[in-house]
Amino acid sequence: MMSWQHRMQQAVMARHEAGRLRQRIVTQHDDARWMVVDGQRYRNFAANDYLGLSHDLRIINAWQQGAERYGVGAGGSGHVTGYSAAHAGLEAQLADWLGYSRALLFISGFAANQAVITALAGRDDRILADKLSHASLLEAARLSPAALRRFAHNQPDSLQRLLTSSIGGETLVVTEGVFSMDGDRAPLAALQQLTRDAKGWLMVDDAHGIGVTGAQGRGSCWQQQVKPELLIVTFGKAVGVSGAAVLCDEMSAEYLLQFARHLIYSTAMPPAQAWALQSALVCLQQGDDLRQQLAQNIAYFRRGASALPFRLMDSDSAIQPLIVGDDQHAMALARQLRARGCWVTAIRPPTVPPGTARLRITLNAMHQLADIDVLLESLYAAKSE
Repeated sequence: MMSWQHRMQQAVMARHEAGRLRQRIVTQHDDARWMVVDGQRYRNFAANDYLGLSHDLRIINAWQQGAERYGVGAGGSGHVTGYSAAHAGLEAQLADWLGYSRALLFISGFAANQAVITALAGRDDRILADKLSHASLLEAARLSPAALRRFAHNQPDSLQRLLTSSIGGETLVVTEGVFSMDGDRAPLAALQQLTRDAKGWLMVDDAHGIGVTGAQGRGSCWQQQVKPELLIVTFGKAVGVSGAAVLCDEMSAEYLLQFARHLIYSTAMPPAQAWALQSALVCLQQGDDLRQQLAQNIAYFRRGASALPFRLMDSDSAIQPLIVGDDQHAMALARQLRARGCWVTAIRPPTVPPGTARLRITLNAMHQLADIDVLLESLYAAKSE
């Protein structure tokens, strides 16, 4: 019988031999433009800090004020002693901003997605998810007692075919606002209409859209004039902090408070963090200049990258993937860029489908055109090598 140790060793070795071993690197971030690794300074084209708010002094000062007022930890679950005035204030602010009756805070977007699906999905229900939905959504669906079916990426016709079959329970349609690996946007209006015609619910994870798109950065759903029954927003991308929230109606919120195990049995986010997030949301609402600068940076990069020999995905978001194809080629290209002072991450299977290894380039509002010029020059130089 194989021991735990031997099984783990074999799994790690297989990952290593396939050239897909994941490794962590100690980094230091001076701001959204720059990062330091082993004493070397790099232009940062890998982070999700789309507006550069992680180093905004208004938010930093708010966190410090929150720590002075509330301490540095919640001290327990929100169902015990961990629900403070800062948490309540943030939930009310989110609900009002995004036009929902209620908002519930979670420690991460992964936890929020897992909590909602596992609390809602029953044995007679079905979950219809976009094929490229985030791992947290698909994993929760697989672990739930509901039947999981996946529709072709961003193809309403594919969803419609799945919806034609009858089912004894309820239907939950799951998608993202902006997809994290391709950078494209879901056709939310079409998906919502099909879902409602089938008397189902729509759940949208807008981790990469909130703060960046829509009026005052309200996100993909607001931009497309769609109000899903369940909206997940996260605070670790454009918001610049961490954590997440579920936006929903009164009854859904009360149900999740009773049955969402990730909410009930986890220590709440620090109240100082909730206090800082209230400041971050104000910065988002007033951040039209940052969103405009980001849009200009995206357009500038796409014009410059149009002649590269790699497939540039059709994305107008901050996520600009260059499809390389071969895993080792993608890794080599990332190393060449780092040698020229640009930090770009190579994404390989199983995160993306086999044969679609890529450079996941992310732009932010703090990048200057000179930074993008260096990246483009590095890409063209690497191409010639």
